[in-house]
Amino acid sequence: MRRVSIFGATGSIGQNTIDLIARHPDAYQVVALTGGRNIAQLARDARALRAEVAVTCHEDLLGDLKAALEGSGIEAAAGETAMQEAAARPADWVMSAIVGAAGLRPGLSALSQGATLALANKESMVCAGALMNATADASGATILPVDSEHSAVFQALVGEDMDAVERVIITASGGAFRDWSHEEMARATPEQAATHPNWDMGQRITIDSASLFNKAMELIETHEFFRIAPDRIETVIHPESMIHALVGFSDGALMAHLGPPDMRHAIGYALHWPDRKALPVDRLDLVALGQFTFREADPARYPALRLAREVMETGGLSGAVFNAAKEVAMDAFIDGRIGFLDMAGVVEEVLGRDKGHIDAEIALDNVLAADHFARQEASTVIAAMAQNR
Repeated sequence: MRRVSIFGATGSIGQNTIDLIARHPDAYQVVALTGGRNIAQLARDARALRAEVAVTCHEDLLGDLKAALEGSGIEAAAGETAMQEAAARPADWVMSAIVGAAGLRPGLSALSQGATLALANKESMVCAGALMNATADASGATILPVDSEHSAVFQALVGEDMDAVERVIITASGGAFRDWSHEEMARATPEQAATHPNWDMGQRITIDSASLFNKAMELIETHEFFRIAPDRIETVIHPESMIHALVGFSDGALMAHLGPPDMRHAIGYALHWPDRKALPVDRLDLVALGQFTFREADPARYPALRLAREVMETGGLSGAVFNAAKEVAMDAFIDGRIGFLDMAGVVEEVLGRDKGHIDAEIALDNVLAADHFARQEASTVIAAMAQNR
């Protein structure tokens, strides 16, 4: 029986992971489930999976969690220290699905104990890819990608020689605004940006998809995870979202990974790796689909892509600065303080202001310092923007 933990259990990735695990309850012993403010869902899942501990990151909700778990024998805990303690509990397989930079510490804790880390928290690799890789190398841990694109690349590389890889192509749906004009995007609301044409995802990642900040993060993650040069990484718009990534080899061949837009595919592959097992996902009908289409991912239309390439070329802790500024900019957009197109401007301004943090040694304290700096600077930039609106 495999011991598993799920960090970010109440989000879309966490819920899809729970769906797969709950189908085979005798195969897994659930150690820890963590979540945010959805205490009812967290408690229901903890009871259903007979978890050892359930943790909310919000200390003020500990009483609610204890009440929801009363009589179950499941331990309840809250706060950052409790999250770290849960991550340190021995587990064979850990899903890292916490949104944002908050997922970095638990992921590093899981790697330190040698667990297999199923990584849906792309921010960890963007902020501290070298640190994640070094921690895994030192402990003998394994990192498995759960983003559909990186899972696709990972699967296409099975049995292949990295020296024969010429290019990696990451596809993007184009998000909610792929057919909108620049003027229409400038007037876009958070509600419009949070509606995806293909995927069923959380609010923040769906907004990131509309701005292609999600794809920008994935470019950086590809560079860090597969340790491949930036000039060998490409992205194209693929509205159908059926081809998740392609790998090009030195003989001119392209290996494509196709599948329905269902995150249970990538999650299931990571859960069962190195084996393949049946998954409850749709099977593609190629005749019904008819055709696949592609468009250029224009950096002028999607400045996040240009900024990602600058981050990859700069290296150091620029990824941590990029991510933190992006998170703060999105908060401001959701709150109505800046426009949709202003988010990229905030990130670019903050990247231009940073000097010392980018060149610092890639260690956890320095990553957190860069994150703190970028959040402060982004708040300053946003305040100035709001005054000028």
